[in-house]
Amino acid sequence: MKGKKVLVVDDDIHISQLVRATFATEGADVILAENGQEGLRQFYAHRPDLVIIDLMMPELDGWETSQRMLEMADVPIIMLTSLSDDEDMIRGLEQGAIDYVTKPFSPRVLAARARAALRYAPAPTSPRNDVYRDDYLAIDLHGKRVLVDETPVKLTKTEYKLLVYLFQNAGRILTFQQILEQVWGWGYQDSVEYVHVYASRLRQKLERDPKNPRYILTEYGIGYRFEKKPR
Repeated sequence: MKGKKVLVVDDDIHISQLVRATFATEGADVILAENGQEGLRQFYAHRPDLVIIDLMMPELDGWETSQRMLEMADVPIIMLTSLSDDEDMIRGLEQGAIDYVTKPFSPRVLAARARAALRYAPAPTSPRNDVYRDDYLAIDLHGKRVLVDETPVKLTKTEYKLLVYLFQNAGRILTFQQILEQVWGWGYQDSVEYVHVYASRLRQKLERDPKNPRYILTEYGIGYRFEKKPR
């Protein structure tokens, strides 16, 4: 586990310190968070290789926190909790956790399970297609160029970041929450209007008819989707 980043989310400081000491001896870089909100901020900032999360936390519990994390990245999550019922364990595993450890626990066993979780973590996906061209729009992420009718389009940093996120997830509906977290960061999770404003700006620059968009489509009440056109 040397060099791996492990995020520990638990409101019990004694448990957090025990887990940190356990993984520090394994050579891991350990980040602590005292609650779900802080856990999401640290997750966004550090993009850990593994998450150890308690379920019973005030305000934002471990169930919802882990769900939001998995929306941002396919990271292995171990739920560490005092909930020992089979139904809770099944719910955790079906929700996407790779393992479920009940308290009290053996630090050595937790470390062994963490090593196993990292071994079975999803392999990196193949590089995404970062080039697109049709008879009107061209996008080249390698060259950081966007062309409309063969004319370069100047985008602001945020406009470009939004376009990249939409384009790299073409055909997939992205929620307002996902867009805000990926493009603006965790501190903007309630600023849905930002998404609308910048989506409108992109349409003004990229669409033939911004009022009847072909590429940047609205999924009403949910988010946006980038649609590629047949060549």
